[in-house]
Amino acid sequence: MPRFNPAESLASMRHEFGEHGGVNMSIEASTTFTVMQAGTMPEIFRGQRGPDQGGCYLYGRHFNPTVYVLGRQVAALEGAEAGYATASGLGAISSTILQLAGHGDHVVADRTLYGGTFALLRDFLPLKSGISTTFVDGKDLAAVESAITARTRMIYAESVSNPTLRVADVPALAAIAKRHGIPLVIDNTFMPMALSPIQMGADIVVHSLTKFMNGASDIIGGAVVGSTAFISSMMDLHTGTLMLLGPTMDPRAAFEVSLRLPHLGLRMAEHGRRALILAMRLAERGLPVSYPGLPSHPDHALLEGLRHPDYGHGGLITLDLGTQQRAERLMETLQNEERFGYMAVSLGYFDTLMSCSAASTSSELAAEDLRRAGISPGLVRISVGLTGSLEQRWEQLARALAKI
Repeated sequence: MPRFNPAESLASMRHEFGEHGGVNMSIEASTTFTVMQAGTMPEIFRGQRGPDQGGCYLYGRHFNPTVYVLGRQVAALEGAEAGYATASGLGAISSTILQLAGHGDHVVADRTLYGGTFALLRDFLPLKSGISTTFVDGKDLAAVESAITARTRMIYAESVSNPTLRVADVPALAAIAKRHGIPLVIDNTFMPMALSPIQMGADIVVHSLTKFMNGASDIIGGAVVGSTAFISSMMDLHTGTLMLLGPTMDPRAAFEVSLRLPHLGLRMAEHGRRALILAMRLAERGLPVSYPGLPSHPDHALLEGLRHPDYGHGGLITLDLGTQQRAERLMETLQNEERFGYMAVSLGYFDTLMSCSAASTSSELAAEDLRRAGISPGLVRISVGLTGSLEQRWEQLARALAKI
């Protein structure tokens, strides 16, 4: 069977025309939609009509044509049947979890997750919804399977963990999930196009579109993709989380993100090329760098077997400075003296972004949780940008390291 190529899948799906024959899709700014026969509206409310059932739209919180097309484009990139875009990555994550689990239910999750996701699972959902989570080492497949109970409704992991850059064995996790009749949910924010979890057996994939998908750090957004039945359940007028919780993406934002998806593959390849060269040079100096593209990385062989060869090994590297003070000194030097990048959270921007994870995007984790997740106080996460020349950026990084 030929290997799935996300660029080819998107190109096949995206060949559509705008309202007046434009080469880009139109922006549908209406919040509500008319019907030509009064009897159509009750059919929409009963779920008998919709975008996939006669082309009928109801209300912008339910389905918006522009947002709907963006969701289909993300689904095409992942090789999924269907998808829909949301107002944020956490909107996609929380809606997915709440669609799958209810009061008294249980989640098995990798212990190394984005801090917001970790807080959602550990703190918010038990308090507000009675949903509990067991956090395990996602690399320990026996521990994952042992944690599953009769009330477990999903296994949740990141394709590449934030910020430790460990690679999930998606096929193995999918096999465990299928043995127990539960879905595997994968956050693929770090590795769009490079990894295709749906093709490896995952049931649902979520994204923060804010990051690499959008690429300009100017729009907040998310997406969830999976089977047509699952996405339809999320839009159900009575029990659908996307419909009733209202994490609605603005159609103008959806249009902007859609325009950036065709060159996502080019960007991911260049992010990965630069990250690999910087990581190799840091490793040659004996510095504590982590990057899945390095043969020394514990998951390098796994990633080589899973990734698409055209899109690199990801755009993030980490450098462990040991202490928060040294990490902050390096970042201040890089930003304020060398103009190498910016001290800021988020990632996937065309400029380099740097953060000390334990004190920022993983600060929701307690000290013991950080230790168990392998996040040291001095771990600097670097989202390698595309601006400037590679040699210019390396010289800046080398000078800053020499200064500290």
